[in-house]
Amino acid sequence: MAYELIADYACVTGEGPLWHPQEQKVYWTDIPTGRMFRYDPISGTHEQFYEGEIVGGFTIQEDGSLLLFMARGAIAVWRDGELRHVIDEIPEERESRFNDVIADPAGRVFCGTMPSKDHPGRLYRLDTDGTLTQVLDGIGCSNGMGFTLDRRQMYYTDSAKREIYLFDYHRDTGDITNQRLFVQTPEGEGVPDGMTVDSEGYVWSARWDGSCLVRYAPDGTEDRRVEFPAKKVSCVTFGGEDYTDMYVTTAGGNQKEEDGAVAGALFRINLGIQGMAEFPSRVALPG
Repeated sequence: MAYELIADYACVTGEGPLWHPQEQKVYWTDIPTGRMFRYDPISGTHEQFYEGEIVGGFTIQEDGSLLLFMARGAIAVWRDGELRHVIDEIPEERESRFNDVIADPAGRVFCGTMPSKDHPGRLYRLDTDGTLTQVLDGIGCSNGMGFTLDRRQMYYTDSAKREIYLFDYHRDTGDITNQRLFVQTPEGEGVPDGMTVDSEGYVWSARWDGSCLVRYAPDGTEDRRVEFPAKKVSCVTFGGEDYTDMYVTTAGGNQKEEDGAVAGALFRINLGIQGMAEFPSRVALPG
């Protein structure tokens, strides 16, 4: 499968790629080093534009700013080169950090945290009025999420258990109910990490320590695999003018001997499969 190496910043944990529709650029983060990057496919240029507090995940607000989900449960907005905190911390998450996040069809944000020495991972929901609610507890490693085409169900990944779940999703309230198993990945083939859903309703799941993306049909059967020359494939998003470009992040840039010479790079592939724009967050910010 032909892939194109877009940028190699030797990311320790390259993650969370998102297509910015207003700017026509793809953004991504390197979690442990507190760096963020963006790539402009029109000019072919890329840059690091942020270095500071750790960013586990982010969404793009309706006004084009970035909503950053950080260490200690902090949430901040990045606009025009300035960082402003919305939530300084979640006391229960002082020893943890946010991981994958996703905006829902109503503009709320589901935001998961990593486990700490004191408690497992959790999933929170940040409502559009700024209210933060814990939704799930006892999570091994909160990871990739997505929505079915009818917007009535939500996918959710617990990497530590190698499982992707389906929940009934209620757009009016943001509630998720009726948890059931969608896929459990085979032992020894890596773990499911970030994910997205394409325009046919198929799930694309990145395989950490599995060197690939796996595409699942809506019934959970495996449709295909796309191999990469990096062991830790962490996340995928669709972008480009017609959303057929797939941008894929990888990790392991600090141990290329073990994880591959291009581990930690951002890749692009185009399989002629169309994705969909991710939902913008619509969280009201003070001031």
